[in-house]
Amino acid sequence: MRSGRDRAGVGPPREVRRWIARRRNTELALVVFAVLIVTFGHASAGLAMREEIPTGLLAHSVGLGILAIVAHLAVRRFARHADPLILPITVLLTGLGLVLMDRLDHSYAEQYGSAPVASDQVIWTVVGVGLFAVTLVVLRHHRVLQRYTYLGMAVAMLLLMAPAFFGADLYGAKRWITIGPMSIQPGEFVKVMIVVFFASYLMTNRDALALAGRRFLGLALPRGRNAGPVLLVWAVSLIVLFYERDLGTSLIFFGVFIGMLFIATHRTSWAILGVLMFVVGAIAVAATQPHVKGRVQAWLDPMVAFLPPDQQPQGFVSPQSAQTLFSFAAGDLTGTGLGEGHSYLIGFAGRSDFILATVGEELGLAGVTLVILLYALLIERGMSTALRASDPFGKLLAAGLSIVLALQVFVVAGGVTGLIPLTGKALPFLAQGGSSSVANFLLVALLIRVSDSVGKASTEPEGNATILTPVIRVSDVSSEDRPDPISEGGRPS
Repeated sequence: MRSGRDRAGVGPPREVRRWIARRRNTELALVVFAVLIVTFGHASAGLAMREEIPTGLLAHSVGLGILAIVAHLAVRRFARHADPLILPITVLLTGLGLVLMDRLDHSYAEQYGSAPVASDQVIWTVVGVGLFAVTLVVLRHHRVLQRYTYLGMAVAMLLLMAPAFFGADLYGAKRWITIGPMSIQPGEFVKVMIVVFFASYLMTNRDALALAGRRFLGLALPRGRNAGPVLLVWAVSLIVLFYERDLGTSLIFFGVFIGMLFIATHRTSWAILGVLMFVVGAIAVAATQPHVKGRVQAWLDPMVAFLPPDQQPQGFVSPQSAQTLFSFAAGDLTGTGLGEGHSYLIGFAGRSDFILATVGEELGLAGVTLVILLYALLIERGMSTALRASDPFGKLLAAGLSIVLALQVFVVAGGVTGLIPLTGKALPFLAQGGSSSVANFLLVALLIRVSDSVGKASTEPEGNATILTPVIRVSDVSSEDRPDPISEGGRPS
């Protein structure tokens, strides 16, 4: 077996080229399989509702297939070393969301006469795939983002606070900015921008942040001058929660920083301090903001929405929490079948944050479990990328993006199932939301870019030697030889 370049003297070794080809071919096969699953679901829903194959089935399938192939070709050309599972999971979740929205459009039109939203979501999906491809073309390495750390954070803070002053108050929260006929949620893009800032900041200051200050109640608290950024993030999250009444964005914004801080410093006291600070702030805001207080009370007793109006708690109270529980109960283990449920009775939110209730009723507990497992697998691939990255910025960036995705899935699924109070966020890729769709495609593009850098580093020559095995199994490395997950050791960048 040749240990250097191929016979032509240029390009990677033949073994590496085969490894790359297998990963990309695996990705292509999984993408095609995801499109076939979505096509079958669309046909099944049409047969259940109208007893005929939907007339737009061919156009729907071909359109989704073209978008998926375009995304795959972008990865194959500009990120060929990337993880082969990230894109197929994204395609499957996006396609399933379009099927559910199209299925609900017919029910909403019959029951309420409302306009369809699936066609608009398709447009936003095209925009998201376009941004995905452009990001891979323009951003050739994730470390380029470090050049714009503070500029990006300044823009993020302006976007985060903009709805408090210029946004529209809709359904009790101010998280939208309306521009003509279009509304945008800046918080969806801010969650990606703050991860870039936190990754750069923590990479530079993690040694100082790891130093302990005074001990209080058994906790080794950080030094005062190092706690400043945490206090700033806490204050900004409270401002968002107080003025915009947006519990979900506030939780994600603060939670991702605490999670990344714990990964960078390995200090449990930071995580405990962050959780305590968020709980104190949330309790204070819930006591002063009727909207947040009403959601907490509806979480504690979902049936309170069916009481007479004079007996209901003050604030924005709706029967959606209780109706969602009815949907899950009706779905049982295997569901009623696509197109045969009544989750549209939930009302206006059935196609956004409550779309998981449609999954629960029409696909049952099995369907909800599979959807959650898809999210879990996507998060796992992001965390795996973080563990294998050789540079601290890449580690923190991939971990932060994965935490953002995990927190958003948690706050939405937890609110819909009654585990935590409702937050009003959109379930990534699955629910209606143009800003959410575009921002999450950007998030996936960054994950793929870091994954590509990791895969490329594992196959490139180190010095004058060439690595013959592009993949090293964990079982092949003893525990003594494994580098620290966040250390700067390993192959030089």
